[in-house]
Amino acid sequence: MTLVPGGLPMPVAAPPPPATEPLAGVWRDLVSQQGPVATLQRAVAGERHAMSHAWLFTGPPGSGRSTAARAFAAALQCPRGGCGECGECRTTLSGAHPDVTLVRTEMLSIGVDEVRELVRRAAMSPTLGRRQVLVVEDADRLTERGADALLKSIEEPGPKTVWLLCAPTADDVVVTIRSRCRLLTLATPRPADVAALLHRRDGVDEALAAHVARAAQGHIGRARVLARDEAARNRRREVLMIPAGLKNLGACLNAAANLVEACAEEAQAATQAVDAKERGALEEALGFGSKGARPRQAAAALKELEDQQKARAKRFQRDAIDRALTELTAWYRDVLALQMCQAREAAPELEGRPGPELVNSEMRAEVAAAARRGTAENTLHRIDALLACRQALETNVAPLLAVEALMIALVEG
Repeated sequence: MTLVPGGLPMPVAAPPPPATEPLAGVWRDLVSQQGPVATLQRAVAGERHAMSHAWLFTGPPGSGRSTAARAFAAALQCPRGGCGECGECRTTLSGAHPDVTLVRTEMLSIGVDEVRELVRRAAMSPTLGRRQVLVVEDADRLTERGADALLKSIEEPGPKTVWLLCAPTADDVVVTIRSRCRLLTLATPRPADVAALLHRRDGVDEALAAHVARAAQGHIGRARVLARDEAARNRRREVLMIPAGLKNLGACLNAAANLVEACAEEAQAATQAVDAKERGALEEALGFGSKGARPRQAAAALKELEDQQKARAKRFQRDAIDRALTELTAWYRDVLALQMCQAREAAPELEGRPGPELVNSEMRAEVAAAARRGTAENTLHRIDALLACRQALETNVAPLLAVEALMIALVEG
């Protein structure tokens, strides 16, 4: 038994398990998904009852569900079942294959007009490949009318058409669609496997790769951002310092305003260049800058583009806030883990068992101090408040109001 800074008892944790053997071919960027990949490989090989005309890929954020769908699409086109080297594999993975349509929205939803275009493509025969494959990476964002338009195509697919839908959970997709899809569920990747991928694929230093993989809690995309962007790591550190500064009501309101503003600035930075490029392309198409009067519909077209860009910025801001709430949830998870460790003093039979591995192990002293200031019951209430805030944001509650209520709840415990 050892002591963490601050005096809390903490058994020495067992060393992390080694990384599993990486997958090959088009599957090489999938992490900790040997079981689901084996299922997809059987379908590609044409085993009896293994293939379906419609698939629903589910899994927690960062598990690689859209990566798995794209890899499966490539394997279905590849004459060697997903070698990763041929033209079919390369063009599919890059989004250039004429018989593979990749759909990923940056808006809040996928509307009926977009779905009708997909249905039209689904009815076409393949031009070069063996199948017509349509990958919808955000099937959970289908509007009700969009889902209705998609349903008939899934019910009566073409003989060489394959639909690959992606969503966090099966419950995020309307029941009439998910009941007609074969479900494939991906697991949260192991941090050791994420770290190995970052080191092997992106050349990230092993120590940094291990740190960001643990901090990202198995979210591959988030781990890669943290590894490549020091500013992202600094923003994460600032979020983790929020609980220590919540002393009174004024501090709560200030913390909420600062967090929402920072997330808005992050969203603006992420969309500014794309917004300018889109506006420039539209103005050129409308004939701005040329001689003669503006097209009669120019104002309406520009207004529609501005509305779309505002919706995208809103989604990016909401996603940034959600990432911050996820970081805070992990912080209080660590606090709870140390508080629960105090029970070991009264349970000698647990002596010598490995203690919990902290997500934020680099801030062990701060976590231990927070654990001493409260109880496990208080910490559970704070975790519940974080989950309630995330749910409120999903129902379009104003971000500032939702985060202000959260900060007050974190103080009250």
